[in-house]
Amino acid sequence: MTTVAEKVASTLSRIGVRFVFGVPSGNWVDYLAAIEKTDGLEFVLVSNEGSAGFMADVCWRMTGRPAACFGTFGPGACNLSTGVCCGRLDRSPMIAFSDEMSDTMLHRTTQMNMDHQAFFAPITKWTTRLDPDRVEEILFEAERRALSEVPGPVHIGLPADGMGLREAGQENVERRKPDPIPAPGKDELTKMTEVFARSEKPVVALGITATRAGVRDKILALLERYHVPAVLTPMAKGMVPEGHPCYAGVLAHALADEVGKTHQQADLVVGVGYDPVEINYEDWIPEVPVLHLDTAPADLDLDRHRLACDVVGDLSASLDTLLALDVPARGWDLDALAERRAAMFEKLRAPANAFDPRSVLDGLREALPQDGVMTCDVGAHLHLIGQHWRTPAPELQLMTNGCSSMGYAIPSAIAVKLCRPDREVCGVTGDGGFLMMVGEMATAMRLGKRIVFVLMTDANLSLIRIKQEKKGNPRYGTRLHGDGYDSATTFFGVPVYPARTEREYKEALSQAFSGDGPAIVEAFVDSNAYDSLILRGNR
Repeated sequence: MTTVAEKVASTLSRIGVRFVFGVPSGNWVDYLAAIEKTDGLEFVLVSNEGSAGFMADVCWRMTGRPAACFGTFGPGACNLSTGVCCGRLDRSPMIAFSDEMSDTMLHRTTQMNMDHQAFFAPITKWTTRLDPDRVEEILFEAERRALSEVPGPVHIGLPADGMGLREAGQENVERRKPDPIPAPGKDELTKMTEVFARSEKPVVALGITATRAGVRDKILALLERYHVPAVLTPMAKGMVPEGHPCYAGVLAHALADEVGKTHQQADLVVGVGYDPVEINYEDWIPEVPVLHLDTAPADLDLDRHRLACDVVGDLSASLDTLLALDVPARGWDLDALAERRAAMFEKLRAPANAFDPRSVLDGLREALPQDGVMTCDVGAHLHLIGQHWRTPAPELQLMTNGCSSMGYAIPSAIAVKLCRPDREVCGVTGDGGFLMMVGEMATAMRLGKRIVFVLMTDANLSLIRIKQEKKGNPRYGTRLHGDGYDSATTFFGVPVYPARTEREYKEALSQAFSGDGPAIVEAFVDSNAYDSLILRGNR
């Protein structure tokens, strides 16, 4: 007899799931036993279910295959929802499981009971309840829906009525592929070429979809053929390297107004894989038409801006059409663009003999190999990283910018190392995000893998502090530590290497990257360095 739990585990393995992250419950014990017996499938205990969702999100970004996560009734599911929401808004497929009450107790008043189907519906693409006679069918459908454009999480409730040990129904279900991305319409492609050919100074805006679509070579060819500058949303970092002659900068992060000196000259905005979940078009574009190329229709305020053409479908086909145009290079001065780019990076340079967040990033960039992966948390440092961190290829710098949840950096770095054990991995967090996820140091220590966590300690929620001051408000409610704070020597066995100077920081990084397991480098920095760099507007 094959039990439901065994069928769940074997089917997850068949669809390419390698990891299931979560905190067990009594009902999950039967599924846990089945996972333990299934080759190629591993359960990873975390300290907080939110981490389980973040880690499942990152597994997709690292492998192109979904991972799974689990939370129990009520509070477990609520914790899990933070990571699931991250997958929804950052466009990462995952399969989220939660316990649910039995049929007889589902609508009763009882301990820990809440309507998980209603709860997960707004933050997933699909939510359903496991049926013992349809295990394969449900999991295959979950995979299909999660991977189809626009990708995201799905949720499956597991009734707590001993179902895991019941006999699973015999099935012979076809595993359907994700929905194909349609070819763009011929009329739209024709109009697209006409609009592009008429423009003199188009600017290309790259977003999450472009990264996911695997069209980097075609994008670079487009920029180089027509001498067109490109701006990137933060999660598209690496699509155009910072040293490329057509690189203009990252939208909405540090010195975004400097980036605006380029895109405000444009007479056409060409959104390629541009997903407004990171930043809406109208928050930065000049008063010019928009040419939108994506797998989803443009989301644009049509009362304020003109949509010249909406080309929905396969990005590769749209780019091929643009590359086939017989038109000369556009009218941009790439030498002037290079001067603006150099001036922007000069402003991001740390002052001599100073030890501030820029110094921390510069030292880490020097220590981390070019193919190493850096994850970062949400906060003032994220805005600096978005513009300042040199990213030679996509998915070498991971952030959440659609969901933008604090606490992301630590669990995401752990997930990267699980998926890419051959890579050097680091996670950068402020002390606010660290306080939220310090429990995952126990997870990192238990897994025993070398991950360097860089903790920027400034004792404040610096991003909120800066927003307070821009409104003329006093600093209030943002101080994290008391005056007596000092570094710990370890957190759950993970060693801490404190640094208050550049020399100490360099030594700390050397110790951390030469160790056999996880390590924390705690850099004490002055958050005032952010004040002149971030939240300066987009134009």
